[in-house]
Amino acid sequence: MAIAGAFWWIGAGVLILLELMIGTFYLLMVALGFVAAALARLAGAPVAAQFAVAALVALVAVALLRRSRFGRRKRVDAARNPDVNLDIGATLTVLEWHERRARTQYRGAAWDVELAPGEPEDARVYKITALRGSCLVVVASRPAAGATSATRT
Repeated sequence: MAIAGAFWWIGAGVLILLELMIGTFYLLMVALGFVAAALARLAGAPVAAQFAVAALVALVAVALLRRSRFGRRKRVDAARNPDVNLDIGATLTVLEWHERRARTQYRGAAWDVELAPGEPEDARVYKITALRGSCLVVVASRPAAGATSATRT
């Protein structure tokens, strides 16, 4: 009987360790269900009730997590995410535009460049806001008054 009681505690511990490796909080909610079932076992509940308590607590905890700010991750398009594309936010120089498209040197290679909607073609220095395949989408760079910006060419 002692082994049956340890099942819930060991299961909770394993789920917590897995959660530490994954980092999504969902396994932690299921581990809470396991802890609740272990407490139900200590209170003398039958096995069926223990499983019911584990499932109910886990479901409620997951539902509450989904409604919290931790359960609603904002998905950012990888083409515009500076954590995915380190070029986003970098500046470059474009000398001449042809129908809002250009070809320029950036990081030692020739790149296709596309001007974002509503942006002027006369800025010369542009900031990368997105990558679409091998095309850089740029906006006019507006340096602060008196500041100099380094451009990568």
